[in-house]
Amino acid sequence: MGADIHGFIECRVTYGTIDEEDSSWFAAIDLFLLYGGRSYDAFGCLFGVRNYAGFRPLAEQRGLPPDVTDEVRSGYESDPTLYHSASWIGWEELAAVDWDEPALTVDARDAWRQEGKIMRVARMTRREAVHEFGEWDPVWATMKALADVHGPRYVRLVVWFDN
Repeated sequence: MGADIHGFIECRVTYGTIDEEDSSWFAAIDLFLLYGGRSYDAFGCLFGVRNYAGFRPLAEQRGLPPDVTDEVRSGYESDPTLYHSASWIGWEELAAVDWDEPALTVDARDAWRQEGKIMRVARMTRREAVHEFGEWDPVWATMKALADVHGPRYVRLVVWFDN
């Protein structure tokens, strides 16, 4: 059975506010409008879900942010028997990622043993797992556009998974 990702890009609106700390988070856009893929390499690299490639996940099972919007919380809690591994990552974090960082281990799907030896030595990089101009590009472009208006620390991707 496959795992799918669900979630929202949230933005804390600062445009036109006097005190940024008094602004509220908004569920800006549902992830299904921007991303329709199922990349276990990306899921593992970003959130530690189906991490066959052996990455140090960027944001593994952080849960929902404490100030998550009601819309996002109700989406996640709509089926507690199905949804799992809630997490989030901010645009500031994503903008600082070393996309050339290799996985910690060789890819478990590609490694094989022969006479007690692992016969694969290459490790995947984050860039190979989450292609720069691939299916995640619309997500990153949307987050960047919101960050350009409201500031990088006020944009985040909140996700959860199903099986």
